[in-house]
Amino acid sequence: MTSILVVDDERSMRDFLKILLEKEDYDVQTASNGIQALKVIQDHTFNLIISDIRMDGMDGLELLNAIKEQQPSLPVVMITAFASPDDAVFAMKNGAFDYISKPFNVDEIKSVISSATSKTNELEEAKNISAEFPEIIGESREMIKIFQMIQRIAVTPANVLIYGESGTGKELVAKAIHRHSLVADHNFVPITCSAIPEELMESELFGHVKGAFTGAIQDKQGLFQLADNGTAFLDEIGELTPIIQTKLLRVLQEREIKPVGAVQIERVNVRIIAATNRILEDDIIAGKFREDLFYRLAVVPLRVPPLRERKGDVPLLVDHFLKKYCKLFGKEIQEVSSYAMEVLMKYDFPGNVRELENIVERGVALESSNIILPESLTLSSLRTNSRHQATSPFQVVADEEELFRIGLEEVMAETEKRCLAAALEKSSHSKMGAADLLRISFRSLRYKVKKYDI
Repeated sequence: MTSILVVDDERSMRDFLKILLEKEDYDVQTASNGIQALKVIQDHTFNLIISDIRMDGMDGLELLNAIKEQQPSLPVVMITAFASPDDAVFAMKNGAFDYISKPFNVDEIKSVISSATSKTNELEEAKNISAEFPEIIGESREMIKIFQMIQRIAVTPANVLIYGESGTGKELVAKAIHRHSLVADHNFVPITCSAIPEELMESELFGHVKGAFTGAIQDKQGLFQLADNGTAFLDEIGELTPIIQTKLLRVLQEREIKPVGAVQIERVNVRIIAATNRILEDDIIAGKFREDLFYRLAVVPLRVPPLRERKGDVPLLVDHFLKKYCKLFGKEIQEVSSYAMEVLMKYDFPGNVRELENIVERGVALESSNIILPESLTLSSLRTNSRHQATSPFQVVADEEELFRIGLEEVMAETEKRCLAAALEKSSHSKMGAADLLRISFRSLRYKVKKYDI
């Protein structure tokens, strides 16, 4: 049962909300002030906190800050009077899920609470499924979809083609697929196609026999022999030469290989996971990649999103890398400052997770205090890469003259309208989903959609 804590110094308000919410089958407890609320929270698990802003002693804003330090994912809904809109705005900026204005509209209360508890359930589900993938750090909606896909495809023998920019963690995803597969007890053998000289690639993949060429002083097993009955991971598959592509196609079609210099053909049973940071469809059109090989590899295509599309995972990744490098360097840095985290959250990460790890590693190495400050972060100048700028749907004004001609209010309204339309499109016109994407309450989104007649 969903458990809610109501915090208000007016007994009549506590009783009203308790009766109202218990009729909706919520388990409700109450506290008369912020200090009492913190004690109750220590002893009980809640799915939602509803707190008045104006209270004697510890007020609602102080309580909000204390809760967010202890349980960042616990949603807090603030109660505010019409006379204190600035407090409500401040609360939202500091992590409140939403606010309810006095006098209450019962339907509005139910809607806000339903949205907040649904968010809690989503977060709990995300934590549960992400716990099954300790090798991959992420609880964002985008990564949960990846985890769910891994669970579905891992138990099948289907070949997988993983798409993703450099540094997104494609090999980690491949290892997770293998670990959850029916052949997890057998070898996972990775090879980076671009790292092997062309003249050695055939031997690396298929092996060779003694005397096959100068320097072949003994028989050598190739990738597919080592991965027999297990998984072969071919990273940067788009770098293979046409000849090797043809030989790989035979492996996929016939499940057999012929080592360099050998007479006998060997049977192999290998699941292939390939990865690329290229658009192979473009390479097919350009005649650089075999179309039949592509379809054999991409039985299940899987796209790993770049870090800029899952910014919600940045704090988790930062915490993971901070602990890793503090232990490695023998330092006792406690955290990344809020200002430094704000810098990271605004950064595009052209190098993705690998770049973030490097940033945190440098920060730990350079920082002399017990907290990483913005000046210890070294960010790439690639953050202004035109590739990212050109794809932004929110660019409205081309230059200052255009801004001054149109006026700030009209520009802001047009930007907000485009943001709303883009979020609705991305969420398949789910208002709840669009509100989550924009990090605003469902009530705020509903108001804005009505305002702009979207």
